[in-house]
Amino acid sequence: MNYINYLSNSIIPILITIIVMYGMREKIKIFDVFLEGAKEGLEIVVGLFPTLIGLFVAIGALRSSGVIDFLINAISPVIDFLGIPREIMPLAFLRPISRQCFYCNWNRYYGTVWSR
Repeated sequence: MNYINYLSNSIIPILITIIVMYGMREKIKIFDVFLEGAKEGLEIVVGLFPTLIGLFVAIGALRSSGVIDFLINAISPVIDFLGIPREIMPLAFLRPISRQCFYCNWNRYYGTVWSR
């Protein structure tokens, strides 16, 4: 167990060292590339933020209104027959909504998902 703990604590510094050594070998301005990536990441976060807020508000409204509980109770005979725990059903209902938001934002920044 100590070996796994040591490995997990040392993997990030090892990866950073490998990346820096590769950048030095290829004569890449590592810090400039890092800053460009950080700027791009920040742009993506700023673009996704309104979608995340809307998603959290919608999920909160559905939970507090009781719609999710109503849907779970409505399909409870089916999920009980299939042996699906009721606790994961809110995730099963809300996952397609969050996935659709992800794909919409991915298309906005990177083009279609299927082109990659």
